[in-house]
Amino acid sequence: MATTPHAQWDDTRAGDARLPGPSLFAGTVLLLTGPLSILLGVTGIHRDHVFNPARYVYRFDLTAWGWIHLVIGVALVAAGIGVLARRSWARWLGVTVAAVSLVTQFMFLPYYPLWAITVMSLDLLVVWTLTRFRT
Repeated sequence: MATTPHAQWDDTRAGDARLPGPSLFAGTVLLLTGPLSILLGVTGIHRDHVFNPARYVYRFDLTAWGWIHLVIGVALVAAGIGVLARRSWARWLGVTVAAVSLVTQFMFLPYYPLWAITVMSLDLLVVWTLTRFRT
């Protein structure tokens, strides 16, 4: 049986324990955005005078925003761990939580724009990766 030069990179072989690239990417990004949301949540809970937009339609008490981001951050970390552990439930949990995170970051945009846009981009990549590729 002849081997090809790229046979060592073939992830479709039976018994291969390596994590496919899209799963590794999505799990890693979930484990990045989760702690970022947790840090944002703790900041909002502890010091709710840090973020102060003038007028905004979605203006909530920043302590409430802090708790929202904290809960979403914990869920993102759980989904990231599940994706990296190849759990069947983690793919759809990751899509759902990343989509919810994307919406909440959009609503948080006036409070901290650069942060929100960055995390929204990462969330969008996670949703796209987990729905596009078989993980």
